[in-house]
Amino acid sequence: MEPRTRSFLALATAALLWTRVAAAEPVVVRHVEGLVHDFLSLRSPGGDSLAEGELIQNAQGDRVTSRVVFHFRDGSLYDQTAVFSQRGHFQLISFHLVQKGPAFEPSLDMTIDCPTGHVTIAHENERGEKKVEDEYMDLPADLANGLIPVLLKNLQPDELPASLSLVAATPKPRLVKITVTVAGAESFSFAGSTRKAAHYVLKVDISGIAGLIAPLVGKQPPDSHVWILEGIAPAFLRSQAPMFMDGPIWQMDIVRPVWPGER
Repeated sequence: MEPRTRSFLALATAALLWTRVAAAEPVVVRHVEGLVHDFLSLRSPGGDSLAEGELIQNAQGDRVTSRVVFHFRDGSLYDQTAVFSQRGHFQLISFHLVQKGPAFEPSLDMTIDCPTGHVTIAHENERGEKKVEDEYMDLPADLANGLIPVLLKNLQPDELPASLSLVAATPKPRLVKITVTVAGAESFSFAGSTRKAAHYVLKVDISGIAGLIAPLVGKQPPDSHVWILEGIAPAFLRSQAPMFMDGPIWQMDIVRPVWPGER
């Protein structure tokens, strides 16, 4: 057996046996979520406008429902709803994601029920045939589907979690880990005033043999970037991230209304 082959097999075996020491701890609630209605824009890497969207969120007691909807210029739809609790820690209760239209071909519809671990993904294959994956998974307490901006608003840059968990929106459900780092503070301005935003970088950590092979065959997902307003009332400002498997980096921004006569 070639030395290179032996080394790879040894590494692969170690990956299969490796387990994380740290438990999957949910993020502590430092800023309670409530009623929110924001307007959003989505742009391509070249700056072209792709879609307009809205974030609509409301809370009843310690239970929050947060929905993000994007209507694309080509008729595509991105619609995600996350229901979560905020009793001391943020914890996902359920998640529903719909991606359909030319921007997302093939289409995908994913639901997650955290109390039961039931995950269902309806999708189409390359031939347009409808398929359904129906599984029960051991979902960790730090599951972050639909919660990334909320969680980042509640992190301390010097006390980041070891990782966050995510069920990847792929034809077959798969649990992945997201590592979070801080790239630093960046300045932005509005109406002549200068403020600071914390720049977070999120990297998908695919463990096991698939994780070892992914970078070699170009399948390692690109990093995502999120900017959060610093201060006593943190707020989401911008993200640059793929919204589906093998997708391009799209930029999401909070935008203001434009009144008649304004530009």
